[in-house]
Amino acid sequence: PPPATTGQAPGPPDGGWGWAVVFGAFISIGFAYAFPKGLAIFFKEIQDFFGTSYSEIAWVSSIMLATTYGAGPISSILVNRYGSRPVVIFGGLLCGIGMVSAAFCTSILQLYICVGFITGFGLALNLQPSVIIIGKYFLKRRPIANGLAMAGSPVMLCTLAPLNQFLFDNFGWRGSFLILGAILLNCCVAGALFRPIGPSTVSVKTQMTEEGKSALKEEVTEDAMEMSSSTNVPMESKTEEEGGKDCCEKINQYLDFSLFKHRGFLIYLIGNVLMFLGFFAPIVFLAPYAKHIGIDEYSAAFLLSILAIVDMIARPTTGIIANSKWVRPRIQYFFSFSIAFNGTCHLLCPLASGYTGLVVYSVFFGLAFGMVCAMLFETLMDLVGAARFTSAVGLVTIAECCTILLGPPIGGTLIDTFGDYKYMFIKCGAVMVLAGTFLFIMNYYNYRMLAKEKERNVKWDPKEDPVRTENDGKNNRNRETARDGPELEPLREEREGLKKEVNGT
Repeated sequence: PPPATTGQAPGPPDGGWGWAVVFGAFISIGFAYAFPKGLAIFFKEIQDFFGTSYSEIAWVSSIMLATTYGAGPISSILVNRYGSRPVVIFGGLLCGIGMVSAAFCTSILQLYICVGFITGFGLALNLQPSVIIIGKYFLKRRPIANGLAMAGSPVMLCTLAPLNQFLFDNFGWRGSFLILGAILLNCCVAGALFRPIGPSTVSVKTQMTEEGKSALKEEVTEDAMEMSSSTNVPMESKTEEEGGKDCCEKINQYLDFSLFKHRGFLIYLIGNVLMFLGFFAPIVFLAPYAKHIGIDEYSAAFLLSILAIVDMIARPTTGIIANSKWVRPRIQYFFSFSIAFNGTCHLLCPLASGYTGLVVYSVFFGLAFGMVCAMLFETLMDLVGAARFTSAVGLVTIAECCTILLGPPIGGTLIDTFGDYKYMFIKCGAVMVLAGTFLFIMNYYNYRMLAKEKERNVKWDPKEDPVRTENDGKNNRNRETARDGPELEPLREEREGLKKEVNGT
């Protein structure tokens, strides 16, 4: 029979069906990011209905956001095992079930479970696969594709804010939750667009080579067992070590924990964990703050729409700027500036006392928020590469979920303690300015170290120094011989003979 065609996994098409995938990711990411913020419209009424405080009602969004991010590793494992399409469809079903169940809740604790955990986990199964599959379909146009997909969040927020207010006025918060549960089932339709790129085919030659290697390994292992039995060398401890190694390899197959040795990944992780302590709280409390200072309900909801409209324009624009030849080589600096700019907006928010001031704040906040979100995953992929991105997203999100969980409740506690919203905005602004400054300084250090390492590698090239390479090879063989010991010399000779036979065939 003719040999099978040798092939690698298909490269990113950078277009074609990829734009349909971007549209599906636009819907999934939009719901994942905008839905927890859009629920803030109901908080004042739910708070009065159950008689809870600001900090207690803030836990609804916090648990939902924390579950969305904390379930990142589970989502990454499921994507690696089953692919993006079935994971997103299952996540859409969970979102619908969670919101429909929330419509029948009789206590704030039940809302935590239905809205926070069930719906939050469904949103996690929408967010991670959508971000991951864009990296598989795009390479050259990836920043633009990410910017367009991330624009789903402001579009959904712009729509959900007035829609939620309209639903509440006509159906109450229970009826609104039933309708929102049905709307979230559209995530299943979005997941159906995530057509997987075909797997690579393996050639007959590669299969024969693998069979020869496995046969060689089995023969050498049998010989080693015979020698060990004749010399009474115990092999049980070695078997246990191999079993533990196999277990670690299985875990690393889905989550690459070696990323914690990656300098750029650690810098990104620390900066983002600090940033999320003040990232979501201003959006959660923007509409309640407007109602607190005497602005009517529809005008307060319209502030979120203004923020979303500006955010909608900012994300694809940021993606185009980040894809330019001037910004992309140093995209980490641009990301650091965006975070610091976001924090500065929050620090200046207490100066806005009237509705006009809040409109101006919403415009600048939407611009800064869109800049950060458009580059949030692009900068991570720039650091770790597309091959390790799936594991990196899972590890980052589980680390971020702690500060995401604590951010809004800490803001609610400040509001309950001082009776004023300005301390919450000042806290969030200070934290984000600190995070942006940290990332800028550490990324400068990382770029300097990468330049030195590249210069060191250029100075010594193994191809240009064959004598040194040959001597290193001899030294390595001598070290292996000394390590193995004379008692395994017959096994080594037989192993070399088997290798020659396999190579000959």
